[in-house]
Amino acid sequence: MIYGYKCFNKGLINRYGKQFEVGKTYHCEKDIIFGNNGHAFHMCKNLEDTLRYFDAMDNEVDICLIKGFGKHAEYEDTQNDYYDMYAFEYITIVKKLTRKEIIDYGLSLYEYRAERFVSQFRLTKEEIALFKTKFAKSIHVLNSIAYYQEGDKDVYKRYYEKYTKKRTL
Repeated sequence: MIYGYKCFNKGLINRYGKQFEVGKTYHCEKDIIFGNNGHAFHMCKNLEDTLRYFDAMDNEVDICLIKGFGKHAEYEDTQNDYYDMYAFEYITIVKKLTRKEIIDYGLSLYEYRAERFVSQFRLTKEEIALFKTKFAKSIHVLNSIAYYQEGDKDVYKRYYEKYTKKRTL
């Protein structure tokens, strides 16, 4: 048994229109294959990795803690740094996370994972301030916040120009 996270469209509806409920266990009777053309119930060990499959910047999503068990397939996309992704024969929806739990999770991440989180999950102004405070010494997280959350499309250009000037001095 492995605990992890699964993202849904608002209302606990998966990408294919199937309705899920907290507390229920679901079973896949087909061969367990990971991927868009696969079968089984997908989940990720890291919450931020679930956002790869949903547009949480422009749409409301539900994120749940789930447990997977039975036959399973594991997938790691080393090219894009996605690890510990699974397809399970059985899953149980343990709980739907509150927004506060999701934000607290994001604030608990180390720099690289926090950068991925803020680039994929729409934050409120108050939440942006929390992330800016927590990651005040991380130019990478701050740049991601500026670009993805605040719409500053020139932030990376300015960073690159500043960085290359320092290297040539």
